[in-house]
Amino acid sequence: MSAVRVGVTGSADPADAWRRYVTRGEWAGWAPHIRGVRPDGSPVRPGQRGVVLGPLGLRLGYQVLARDDRLRRWSWRVGPGPFGVRMEHGVDAHPHGCRVWVDLHLPRPVAASYAPLARAALRGLAG
Repeated sequence: MSAVRVGVTGSADPADAWRRYVTRGEWAGWAPHIRGVRPDGSPVRPGQRGVVLGPLGLRLGYQVLARDDRLRRWSWRVGPGPFGVRMEHGVDAHPHGCRVWVDLHLPRPVAASYAPLARAALRGLAG
């Protein structure tokens, strides 16, 4: 299965976008499909586990796999067992702000259906 990248550019400072990307308490502020995160508040770190709260009472477990502050990259696995999805996130500097992206490791048809939601969230992050 190959990754499908969804990305947007915006006017946010790359350091600020990165801080918001890795601070779980910030997610519901820029991602319309996230209602909350447990535990919330603290930055993501490798090995960390928790639950993402979505619409209609949806609750998905997650585990953070990696974080690289120098490259502004982090990854996690969301969802149960064999149905879990690996996502890799990043923030890159851009001449007029930043480019934020997510690589979705999903079958292409599923990634295509999730891409508009991911793009809307990334627009909220990129400013």
